[in-house]
Amino acid sequence: MKRRALLQAAPALLLAPGLIHAQSAYPSKPIRYIVPVSAGGGSDMVGRTVTERWGNLLKQSFIVDNQGGGGGVIACQATARAAPDGYTLMQGYVATHGTSPATRKLPYDPIKDFTAIGMIGATPNVLVVNAALPVKTLKEFIDYVKKNPGRVSYGSAGQGSLTHLTMELFKQQIDSFIVHIPYRGIAPAFSDLIGGQTQAMFPGLAAAIPHIRSGRVRPLAVTGLKRHPQFKDLPTLDELGFKGLDAQQWYGVVGPAGMPAPIVKQLNETLAVVLKAPDLREKLASEAIEPMLASPEQFAAFIKTDIARWTKLAKDRKIELDS
Repeated sequence: MKRRALLQAAPALLLAPGLIHAQSAYPSKPIRYIVPVSAGGGSDMVGRTVTERWGNLLKQSFIVDNQGGGGGVIACQATARAAPDGYTLMQGYVATHGTSPATRKLPYDPIKDFTAIGMIGATPNVLVVNAALPVKTLKEFIDYVKKNPGRVSYGSAGQGSLTHLTMELFKQQIDSFIVHIPYRGIAPAFSDLIGGQTQAMFPGLAAAIPHIRSGRVRPLAVTGLKRHPQFKDLPTLDELGFKGLDAQQWYGVVGPAGMPAPIVKQLNETLAVVLKAPDLREKLASEAIEPMLASPEQFAAFIKTDIARWTKLAKDRKIELDS
């Protein structure tokens, strides 16, 4: 009888609050952090900088796993297929959860296959022109484009990239034609802009800073809703009357769908502590990134809004790329 009673009580004992806490203390082992780009470069630096401090706070190490290729598809699939136990996270960003879903057929659902955990930060895009172009302001550039139909071209980091879609959004608002020249990355696009083969571009601010400071390109305006601390004299497109042109290169943290709410809450709250540290802000400033705090719900809503924005533009501009 005693044996039977113990067996019947076993489930209740296992569900006792103290035992649950002891068995599920999180994190109890290293956390895999997938970065959807190759090692090196700004995105990788962001991931390593954040996880180093995050790991110290959680008293567990983060193992950064660079999975470049496929425009983030490989990394997204690996994350979506992982166990939703909090031990596999990914650095989602504007391509994996914004522009790519809007322009390509992907083997993952950017909303249903992931749990939004929190934002890291964002850097604006900046409209720059070749230094020899006879324009000094955004208005002068628009006038120049209208007076030279079909003779002005812009470079991008590739079809469907943020640099491509941001300029298409701008073209839509000014109702003018500018020839698109896609490149394999931002570096060759800058080479031709500086050389005069193209006249304009909408790169991320971090990539543009060296060329702006050298005087080889001229900045006219930035995206975002407020001026950037490093370029306080540079107006935003929003303040110049271009509403909706607040697109930015953003970074955040996602996990597989179905993660337990307590773990998501713990990750979000500890990430917020990391992002508030002055030394982190200083480190991210090298990539012109401003930290952004958001609850899991706010971040999930942000992703939906970003995808909707680019999907509408892609449909309006008939931009549909092969997966």
